[in-house]
Amino acid sequence: IDFSRNHFELFGLPERFRFDPDMLDSAYHALQGEVHPDRHAAASATGQRIALQSSARVNEAYRALKDPVARAQYLLSLHGVDAFDETNTALPFAFLERQLERRERAETAMADGDAQALETVLADVRAEAGELERRVASLLDVDGAWAAARGAVRELRFLAKLAADVDAMLAAQDD
Repeated sequence: IDFSRNHFELFGLPERFRFDPDMLDSAYHALQGEVHPDRHAAASATGQRIALQSSARVNEAYRALKDPVARAQYLLSLHGVDAFDETNTALPFAFLERQLERRERAETAMADGDAQALETVLADVRAEAGELERRVASLLDVDGAWAAARGAVRELRFLAKLAADVDAMLAAQDD
């Protein structure tokens, strides 16, 4: 594979936040079918090393494009914007307050063994994340507002982390 190509080019996808996820999956499986190290077991040591590097590159690109937060971060980086620049980590107070309240509700539900309440919190978080993904898509794909999208991408990462935490609480309830 051509290591100079960006993740979108590697899979033949448009350089956009929104694209057909089935196209990504299909392109990923086709590329892995070509470069997977098992297919090159009889190759020279150099050939095996290249296959291993190629497979790792395909996996890295796939993970970055499959996850909405990583995809937005990568897309911004292609346009010279660091979404998670350590010097600017501020999030709107109302957003943080809403997430703190959700986390407290989740922790109370966890302590009470209330899986239904946890499901409700998780649904709320995922609904807000879905709205935010649509906003990020508009900022990136329609407006090309790279710098303006930074805050929304940071919020999206925060929501993804909160959803993962609540999901883990639910899994712990099942144990």
